[in-house]
Amino acid sequence: MKIDKKLIKELVDNLDEFKLSELEYQNGDTKIKVSKWAEMPSTNKESENKISNKKNLLNDEEEGVAIKSPIIGTAYLSPEPGAKQFIKVGDKIKKGQTIMIVEAMKTMNHIPSTNDGEVKKILIKDGQPVEFGQTLILLK
Repeated sequence: MKIDKKLIKELVDNLDEFKLSELEYQNGDTKIKVSKWAEMPSTNKESENKISNKKNLLNDEEEGVAIKSPIIGTAYLSPEPGAKQFIKVGDKIKKGQTIMIVEAMKTMNHIPSTNDGEVKKILIKDGQPVEFGQTLILLK
């Protein structure tokens, strides 16, 4: 099989252009997956904040059940602008209950809770981009 270096370069360029961490391409039997896991250089203050935030999230996750995003997209805490939020801290929720919406490719995806519990902390803000596997909320 001949490796199409031009196609791979184009896919890598798309990672940068669209600020993606991973991209997969398939054409017939040919399947190419490119990913970028190295962090971009940033100022010391930004790095310190990221480290501090990660430590806080890790400490919180140890003390609760994490509900994670099943897809990449933009998270919304209410069904439409100005409407009541699906959940708030202190609410008791059931498995399968919608906790928020994640918009991906102009499709509104209702995100269900994977467990019963009480909402301990909402870790994202309305309109915030989320990644696959990112913790959205913590339950007690």
